[in-house]
Amino acid sequence: MPPRVNPTVRQRRIGSELRKMREAAGLSTSALSKALGIDRTQVSQIEAAKVGVSPERLRSFAAACKCMNEPLIDALEAIVLDRSRGWWEEYRGTIPDAFLEIAELEKSARSLMLWVVTHMPGPCQTINYASSVFGRLVPPLPRHELEARTTFRMQRKADLRRAQKPITYFIYESVLWTRFGGTPILREQLASLIEDSEQSWVTVRVVPFDIDTFPGAVENLTYAFGAVPELDTVEVESSRGALHLDAASELSSYRSIFERTESAALSEDESRNLIRRIALNL
Repeated sequence: MPPRVNPTVRQRRIGSELRKMREAAGLSTSALSKALGIDRTQVSQIEAAKVGVSPERLRSFAAACKCMNEPLIDALEAIVLDRSRGWWEEYRGTIPDAFLEIAELEKSARSLMLWVVTHMPGPCQTINYASSVFGRLVPPLPRHELEARTTFRMQRKADLRRAQKPITYFIYESVLWTRFGGTPILREQLASLIEDSEQSWVTVRVVPFDIDTFPGAVENLTYAFGAVPELDTVEVESSRGALHLDAASELSSYRSIFERTESAALSEDESRNLIRRIALNL
C-alpha cells in the first residue's frame, strides 16, 4: 500500500501518540523495530501517519514500549477502528484543508472551549456574518470559493447543533462591536448569539474591556477535549494558518490560559445582558 499523502487529524494523532510512547520508553526507532520485528522505516512511517496500524499492531507497539495506560490505548484503538468518512471530505480540494481539520477535530472531541478575539466563533456565525468574514479577505476570494467556505461553515454549525456537544465560548468584547458586513448583519449575529447562549449545551462568556489585565492569549483558540486527557488538542489560529498542539506541556499551558480567561469573564447572565446592550447601542 502506498504511503498516505495527506493523513487526517486523527491519523496524525495516532502516530503522534505512538511516538510519545516510544520516546517515554527511551527506545530508538531501531530498538523498537527489532522488538516488533519490522523495518525501522516502517516505525517512522507509522509515527508520521504515512501508513496505518491495525489494532493488533497498536497494542504490540504499546506493549513493546511498556505503556500501561489502558484508557489511552483503548481510546487510540477506537480511533483506529473508526473507518467512517466525515461529511467534510465532500469539500476536499474545494476549500483549504485547515477547514476540514477543524471540523474533524470538533467531531472527535468530547467537548469544546473556544476563545476568540477577532470575530464570532465559527460554529455560531450566521450565514450573512460568515459570508462577510470571508468577503473581507485580500485578495478577494472567487465567488465560488466564498460560497463554498460559507456553506461549509453553516454545515459545520449544523453538525454541532445536531450533536449538541457541550461547547463554551469565551468572547472578547471587541468582537461584539466589530461590524463585519455592516450594522444590520452584526445586529442579526448578536441576536443569534443570544439565542445560542440559551441552549443547554452552549455557554457564552464575554471578557469585557474593563478587566484589570488581558487574560493572556492574543490568538483565537480552540481547546478540544479528547476521549481521555492525553488526547486533548489545542488549535491556535493565526494569519499563517492553524497550528495543532498536543504536547503535555502545551496542553497544560493552554488550560492555564483558559482558567485565567474564565476568571476574567462575565457570568452567563451578565454576558447576555452586555450583548443585548451592545445590540441596542449599535
